Amino acid sequence: VQLQASGGGLVQAGGSLRLSCAASGRTFNSYVMGWFRQAPGKEREFVAGISRSGGSTYYTDSVKGRFTVSRDNAKNTVYLQMNSLKPEDTAVYYCAADRRVFGIATMTGEYDYWGQGTLVTVSS
Repeated sequence: VQLQASGGGLVQAGGSLRLSCAASGRTFNSYVMGWFRQAPGKEREFVAGISRSGGSTYYTDSVKGRFTVSRDNAKNTVYLQMNSLKPEDTAVYYCAADRRVFGIATMTGEYDYWGQGTLVTVSS
């Protein structure tokens, strides 16, 4: 599967952005989808994940209550709605796909496919 992330940009602190990740192929609903981010000089970290059906989600603590992950399997797209953005949310955001059947992985090595990343910059 090929993934194409979009929607990044420059936003002021407290603002919102919605990231999208479009997937190719007809088996999108066979993948758990995850969002990761990588800030300058830091390792890539898990942000949010969503199960194949969309019925389960999981977030890292720092974004709980501010970010929402969702998916539209008919459109082969996963979204990350980011509200109340903070300067520390500045990073390149990546979407990723995992072929597991159960659970939502949080480690980069557990994901099979990656998008190219989209830059989110939050100014103070």
